[in-house]
Amino acid sequence: MLQLLTTITTISSIIYAILTIPGVKALENAPRNVAEGAEEVNACSPLDFTSRWARPQPRGPFAKRSLEELAKRDGAIETSPNGAQYIWKLQDTYAGRTFFDDMMFFSDQDPTNGLVHYVTKERSFSQNYTYFEDDGTVIMQSDMKTKLNPGEKRESVRIETQKTYNGGLFILDLKRAPWGCAVWPAYWSTASNNAWPRDGEIDILEGTHDNEHNQITWHTTGGCYLDASQKFTGTLLDKAENGSVQCNEDPVGGRYGCSTMEWSQASYGPYFESQGGGILAMKWDEYSIAVWSFFRAAIPKDVTSGAPQPSTWGPPSAVLANTKCNITDHFRNHVVIFDITFCGDLAGNNYGTTQCPGTCAERLADPANLINATWHINSLKAYQKLPIYATVGNGAASLQYQWISTLLAGITLVSLLVSTVTC
Repeated sequence: MLQLLTTITTISSIIYAILTIPGVKALENAPRNVAEGAEEVNACSPLDFTSRWARPQPRGPFAKRSLEELAKRDGAIETSPNGAQYIWKLQDTYAGRTFFDDMMFFSDQDPTNGLVHYVTKERSFSQNYTYFEDDGTVIMQSDMKTKLNPGEKRESVRIETQKTYNGGLFILDLKRAPWGCAVWPAYWSTASNNAWPRDGEIDILEGTHDNEHNQITWHTTGGCYLDASQKFTGTLLDKAENGSVQCNEDPVGGRYGCSTMEWSQASYGPYFESQGGGILAMKWDEYSIAVWSFFRAAIPKDVTSGAPQPSTWGPPSAVLANTKCNITDHFRNHVVIFDITFCGDLAGNNYGTTQCPGTCAERLADPANLINATWHINSLKAYQKLPIYATVGNGAASLQYQWISTLLAGITLVSLLVSTVTC
């Protein structure tokens, strides 16, 4: 490969030398023979040569615009463990009045057996379960008016992206996440083809009742382990055995994935809300799945500038590394989901361990108890890796770009000369 590159570079240098010969260079400045709007003359006419002559413009990752963007975002360049460089390029934005345009409303039976009836998009908007504030904030909530009998299901909302993802950097900007007794909200991702838990589940934000700490969980089939030796700030909820925690879903054996609890009280509940919310960021690639949370005043500047650089954020709250779990095998084709359910498999079973009064079903029956059970979302942004094939320094392309550009120019010149001779 090195010998091939050396040969190509040598040939490119020769072609470049030809291109810079004064006589050839002058062709670029020769007058065009076709006036604007006039009919073009015979393509084989000598005069037409200069009108067809143009130094080829770079495309794809070598485009001038891309190089300029890389130059401006030089500080946002990331490096993979294998040495490859890339930046996080914004691919999808869910925000404002278009937030729901690329979302689907889930209206089937709740798979977690909650006391909830998920509604259609039409029903949700007609009942003001979903709406927009004047500043563009996206609101999602349940039925906040109807008084139920204990045990009855409450209408609520669950949405998911139409698009599926196999990795990326997902940054959710929140003002408020639902909380309160009987409430079980989640912001998560799972396989779009219902291949659960075969293709994995990532719970990015999840809590129940009066919790004050976000719980991050991965659910998989067998063979995936959370490596406890990795650097993260959260606390494992399961005891590590031989330095790892199994992430497989095995209800019969009493195992429900591998979970990490965030240390900060500002990661969920009233404290998160009282200081203006913040962001949750989830980075998913072949090397790891990591989650960070930042309250409003601590959001990194690279995030607000639109050039996120997770490598500068410090240890994540939780991380599942590929050291003991094949990320590519266990996580595939995910949709991103927001929901608000009540009681059910988790919130119904752990209700008695909280300071909440009565039973979960009794608490849910009175809508006055759900005043805090709402999502207030500024935006969800999905970034994808953009590999860097050319480095940028002082606004100039690297040698790699130069020789490719020169080679393309040489090929174009040769083809034009051949065309002229054959005419």
